[in-house]
Amino acid sequence: MSVLAHILEGAGIATVVLASVRSMVEAVAPPRALYAEFPLGRPLGKPGDPAFQHDVLVRAFALLGADEGPVLESHPEIIEADEQPLSCAIPPFFDPDLAPAIAETRGLRRAYDRAVERRGVTSLGRVMDVDGVEGALGVFDSIIAGTHWKQAGIPGPNTIAAVADIRAYYEEAALELADDPTTSGRAAEAWFFESTEAGKVVLAARDAIRGQDAPMPVWFYMAPAHR
Repeated sequence: MSVLAHILEGAGIATVVLASVRSMVEAVAPPRALYAEFPLGRPLGKPGDPAFQHDVLVRAFALLGADEGPVLESHPEIIEADEQPLSCAIPPFFDPDLAPAIAETRGLRRAYDRAVERRGVTSLGRVMDVDGVEGALGVFDSIIAGTHWKQAGIPGPNTIAAVADIRAYYEEAALELADDPTTSGRAAEAWFFESTEAGKVVLAARDAIRGQDAPMPVWFYMAPAHR
């Protein structure tokens, strides 16, 4: 949105960005932005609270009166994310010669296969098939160990699509195993990044790729911006 704001401003249309990630809006520097530390996906803050939402909009539109930019203001209230991770126990797969994320992946395979059989469709398949998930995690492990991301053999080669396929495998399998599979998608996201070995690998690989001076699009969207 910050990049799009520059384009719209160039066409003579005044803009205000409601920003959820301060580092991003500081880097792109749109003409006017209101940074609000709210859960991602809730740019107006509190669902079902029109008074609070109106306050956010009033503060945002007030930035249109600034004499010059870029202008970056912060909303005074912070709202903590309230999503609880999915409750899902991963079937054990023990092999002392396997990396933890690979063993975890194998433990989930039967649940994933059941999910695909039951639903008849899967979101996995952007840059790999199901048998490629282990290899993709191995590639990210190698980057963590020091291999440069350009030489690591990232599937695609596209970090974002590779992570999307890994997450699809995990989250579809998890919904077969979860105590409450009707919970929100954000709960599945929280479970992946906070409770799984694969989630740890993805976050560590993102940090490693960033440390190798990769362009922001290569690493930033490997995980949701608030992570």
